Amino acid sequence: MNGSDPGPKKAALTGISTARDTARMRKVWTPPAGWVFGVATALGLFSALQAYRLTLVNMSPGEALDASFAGKLIVLNLALWYIAAAMMPAVVRVARQFPLDAAGHRLRALGVHFVSALAFAVLHFAGLTGVRFLLWTDAGKWPDASWSQFLQRKLFDQLDWSLMVYAVIVGASHAIAYYHESQQRKVAAAQLEMRLVEARLKTLEAELHPHFLFNTLHAISTLVHRDPESADRMISRLSDLLRITFDRSGEAKVSLKDEIDFLQKYLDIEQTRFQDRLTVKVSVEPDALDGEVPRMILQPIVENAIKHGIAGRNCGDRVQITAGRHNDRLWMQVRDNGGGLQVRTLMALRTGVGLSNTRARLDCLYGRHYRLEFTDRHGGLSVLIEIPFHHVSASPAGAFRVA
Repeated sequence: MNGSDPGPKKAALTGISTARDTARMRKVWTPPAGWVFGVATALGLFSALQAYRLTLVNMSPGEALDASFAGKLIVLNLALWYIAAAMMPAVVRVARQFPLDAAGHRLRALGVHFVSALAFAVLHFAGLTGVRFLLWTDAGKWPDASWSQFLQRKLFDQLDWSLMVYAVIVGASHAIAYYHESQQRKVAAAQLEMRLVEARLKTLEAELHPHFLFNTLHAISTLVHRDPESADRMISRLSDLLRITFDRSGEAKVSLKDEIDFLQKYLDIEQTRFQDRLTVKVSVEPDALDGEVPRMILQPIVENAIKHGIAGRNCGDRVQITAGRHNDRLWMQVRDNGGGLQVRTLMALRTGVGLSNTRARLDCLYGRHYRLEFTDRHGGLSVLIEIPFHHVSASPAGAFRVA
């Protein structure tokens, strides 16, 4: 196919503007008309330059070009691409309605595209022939050829180019459809994974709250007859604790300061229960207080330290809770002076609801980017949690300390 001057003067034409659309998609993106015709203009000018140069190469010595030849050559080659660009939306529509990968309808789609490709070629030929009649009174027909010969030759010269353009538009449409579909699937998969993580977190929190509540109620029940006043104080503090819990029920993460405040409410209950037998010290670096932590992340660990490290002993027992920031990491540590990693403690770490729940929540929120470490130090157990540091609010002034 060529868009050069009629007769033996033929031009080598390359390039094509591709359609951008999607097949089988709910929302299809179509390239702006200005962008499409801008590309068609660039390709048309490039084709005209090629045709002009090829014409000069094929000229006989002493043969001269008509003064208007260059202008007509530009118009003809621009028309070659403009007509294809004008028909591109219709081709994209057919490609979208009859995808070649449609299960059970492939033969039908191939038949539709075969007819559509021939129609595209005929319409393109008719449009370009009309332009030739506008440029030349006889459409450039050479004198010794009949109209039948001329039209057939032009049709078959143009046919392979037209079919190639149609195939490229359809192929590009399908490629873009696959790309958009893969992007949508990635987004949908990410959203599904997020919803699954949120659902799992809610499930884990739902498991944690009854576990915590039942253990606290059990502790209260042991004091009801032995020490009614202490039981009454524990019920009052449990009420405050539950109020905080329900107020934060929609939050997966809170600031470390809020977590420490919540933990202090819980420790008030335990200290009412154990009285002078339990000493708790909390020390948090000021620049870590606005760090973001999972809600109720420390309570199960402290509960485990009291239950398995201290309860049942008669000597003075201590629990130390520290936290700080190191570069982009936030660390929290709970230590006790109990029996360390004994068999009973190991079983609790493996099967206990609170600690297994803690590890599962850390897995959900941080994947591989966290550290949960249990260490036997000087007869007591030390539990270290390290997570990425993220701000949630402005850091309050001064250190938080309570003994």
